[in-house]
Order: sequence, then structure tokens, then C-alpha cells
Amino acid sequence: MERKSGVLSLISEKYAKMSKSHRAVADYILEHYDQAVFMTAAKLGETLGISESTVVRFASAVGYRGYPEFQKALEECVKSKLNDVQRMDAKYGRISQSEVLTSVLTADIEKLQHTIQNLDPSAFETAVNIILESDTIYIMGLRSNEPLAAFLHFYLNMIRNRVVLLATTSVSETFEQMIRINEKDCFIGISFPRYSMRTLKAMEFANDRNAKVIAITDSIHSPMNLYSSCNLLARSDMVSIVDSLVAPLSVINALVVALCLKCPQEVRRNLEMLEETWNNYQVYLNDEINFIDDEPMLNYSLRKDDSGKES
Repeated sequence: MERKSGVLSLISEKYAKMSKSHRAVADYILEHYDQAVFMTAAKLGETLGISESTVVRFASAVGYRGYPEFQKALEECVKSKLNDVQRMDAKYGRISQSEVLTSVLTADIEKLQHTIQNLDPSAFETAVNIILESDTIYIMGLRSNEPLAAFLHFYLNMIRNRVVLLATTSVSETFEQMIRINEKDCFIGISFPRYSMRTLKAMEFANDRNAKVIAITDSIHSPMNLYSSCNLLARSDMVSIVDSLVAPLSVINALVVALCLKCPQEVRRNLEMLEETWNNYQVYLNDEINFIDDEPMLNYSLRKDDSGKES
């Protein structure tokens, strides 16, 4: 059965007339279709707390001859990777403009909850220890993942030395930057759909050099797990015009906090050195205020003189 509009669009079109139980199935598939594609009708029903027969009737109500045909349509959807506008329309087309803010923030909260429930604590602890014990840390995240990599690099650089951020548009340049990587080092690859082949190649190279490889990605089905010895899974969002990276950023934030707690004296020493350097060289020129222990770090006065101006 050929569906020009696609399975997600069909679900969105019929959503308003669906029963409560069918809407529950629709909501889950629109939010997690990249996971639902691997589920049987029984497993999907178990996940949602409804019967298998309800899931089968949902597939028929959408317009398919049964659940197998519906699941095949989902597979085609994942393979074709709907363009951004189609994904956004399928997910948010049924809600009003005033509901967008609530819907997006609620979806982000759900991704955080999903990440809390599914992230392996032992893998997180292993990642912390690997980062602490490695000679050099290489970090790579491209395209929409680049801010995550930069954030992690910024704070790891405050905690320890020998942290390298790989930022290049060339695979050959990536290999040149990490040519000395070895078994004493660590590579952290950050990639969410759509996955980066350059990041995957760099992870393969690091693995071939016997470096410890940490993957920060979205699911056990991610290709980033092929070459990693430690996987940190954080829920992201494929069904959106903008990638939701709230949960991955929280996982990275937790990594930084855990590392700080592991070596508090070194972190304090590094921060004090940075603060002294900033003050000595007037790095911020009094245009930024950072309160530590209720005192402005740069002794920037907020009192006003008689004229009402800040002094």
C-alpha cells in the first residue's frame, strides 16, 4: 500500500477523531517512531499499558491492513528520514501556536525522564574513571553536536590538562590531529541523528589504536556504539525541525560535576589560578560579573554615586 503523505502524516491527519487509547499510541509513535519501528504490537502495547489488540486496531484505523504493514511503513519512514519540515508538521501540526511552548518544554522534560530511566549508572561511572585516568582526552562532535563538544571541552580543560577538541571539516585533518592517540588516551564521540560519518570514522581510528572510546549518543541502535567501550545514552528528538539536545547536555553536565567531585583540590587550584590570571590581565575589563561567596569576583562595585550612576 503506497502512502504518498507518509505514515506520520496519516497519523496526524486522523489524530483529532481518534479514541483516547488510539491517541496514546499515536503520541508515542509521533514522539518515538525511531524506537517504535523495532517493536512488535505486543511490545508497543506493553510499553503503553494497553492491549495488543488495541495497537492492531490502531494500525487498521490509520489505514493499513494490519500491524505488519503499518510497521513496514514505519521502517520506510526511518529509512527515508523525512525532511525537517515534514517531521515538524507531523509532530506539531495538530496543536495551536499557543501550545507550542508547552509542548516543546514538556517533550524535553520527557526526554530527561527517559534518559534518567535508561542511562546505565555503571557506564557513567566507567566514563568518569576513564576520563580521569587517560593521558589525553580527544573530543569530537560535529554539526548540531558541536556545541555539546565545545561545552564538554571548555569544562574538562578547567579540570585537567591535555584535552583536545577535534573541529574540522576534513576526515584527513581529523586523523592528523589525533595521529598520536594510543592506549593511554581516551576518545569521546558525540553524535545524534543524523549521525556523523566523520565522527564514526574517528572513533574507529581511536579504537584501532587501542584508545578507550566513549560514545554519547541516543540509543543502543546508534552506529556510534560500534567502536565504543562505554556508552552514555541520552534521549534526543528526530521528529523536529530543531534537534533537542537538552538530555545530552544534562548528561555532559553530570559528567563535569562528577569529575569535579572526584578531584576537588585540583579543580579548586585550577579555578583559583584562572581567577588570578583574569584579574591580573583584566580579561573581562569589568564587563562581566561572577559572584562567588556573595562577592563580585572582580570586585566590581554596584553602588551608585550621588548622580545615580554606577561606580
